[in-house]
Amino acid sequence: MPRIPFLDLDPGPELEVELRVALTRVLASRRYLFGPELEAFEHEFARYCGARHCVGVACGLSAIELALRAAGVGPGDEVIVPAYTWVATWLGVTRAGALPVGVDVLEGTYNIDPRAIAPAINSRTAAIVPVHLRGEPAEMEAIRELAEANGLLVVEDAAQAHGARYAGAPVGSLGDAAAFSFYPSKNLGALGDGGAVVTDDDEIAARIRLLRNYGARDRYRLEIDGTNSRLAEIQAAVLRVKLPRLDEWNAARAALAEVYLRAFEGREEIAVPRAPARAQSAWHLFAIGHPDRDACREALAQRGIETLVHYPVLPHLSPAYRDRGWEEGSFPVAERLSAATLSLPLHPRLPVRTCETVAAAVLDATPV
Repeated sequence: MPRIPFLDLDPGPELEVELRVALTRVLASRRYLFGPELEAFEHEFARYCGARHCVGVACGLSAIELALRAAGVGPGDEVIVPAYTWVATWLGVTRAGALPVGVDVLEGTYNIDPRAIAPAINSRTAAIVPVHLRGEPAEMEAIRELAEANGLLVVEDAAQAHGARYAGAPVGSLGDAAAFSFYPSKNLGALGDGGAVVTDDDEIAARIRLLRNYGARDRYRLEIDGTNSRLAEIQAAVLRVKLPRLDEWNAARAALAEVYLRAFEGREEIAVPRAPARAQSAWHLFAIGHPDRDACREALAQRGIETLVHYPVLPHLSPAYRDRGWEEGSFPVAERLSAATLSLPLHPRLPVRTCETVAAAVLDATPV
């Protein structure tokens, strides 16, 4: 039986040719950091996101950390984060010196529940980091209202949401700043790690440019306590080749997601993704909730279908954070979703018939 991989990173012949040209261009330039490719990509991605600035950094984790630090968030501050997310969201807060404060999430989107934010706000709260999980935008209107009423910074974790939109506006333009990851599996992925912060705030952008380069404008004049977090020329060149195709790829993802949604229609025991009103998902992942997730996953594996579980151990239950007082039952919705979630193959190169085969296998493994 043919194997169906969860992800296919083969660029295809046409794109591979363009990538080789871009890599050769970087090699010929002898500029590997802070060169013309980075400058051009920062301009192009800022424009794509509808923002004034894009600052390339080393990875999505650094993007969260530096966005917070650049806005003055640090030791003694608390930052509200969703309980259901990849641990990098929490780690970005920790690396900025602040304390991540988890709140529960919504059933349909797995995104942060705006109703849970208000009770978590206190005099130490400095920011909210909503995650656009799986490419589905968080309910930013309600989040922004809470932030503005309490004088809080909003940093979007858009690591999975390149090209998503909310109320007609692109993700990346919905908060005070937005953190992106360009990990190879992302909708817009590099050939290694990479990230960026997008913002309209001139001061935040200028400060991140210092922070990412040790805190210096030139090699020996340190102005602030910075770090080493740079997006290399080779990765910027790759991203420039891919960015013009992002909307096309997202449209292909959306079409495949519709195949899954139609296949599971009427099967209430299978929970499907539900984007909030006025939102357009980037469909980074297609994750279902299944009453017997592990048995379903094993049944699919026997048919050669690869699936993933996002995320089996939530941040608050990981050893890194459990000593902060979190325990099982702290976030019942997030924990219930974590125990049931199964991510199915979804990528632009996935044939429709293959998508239908995966859906049929899920249905076969789900008793009525």
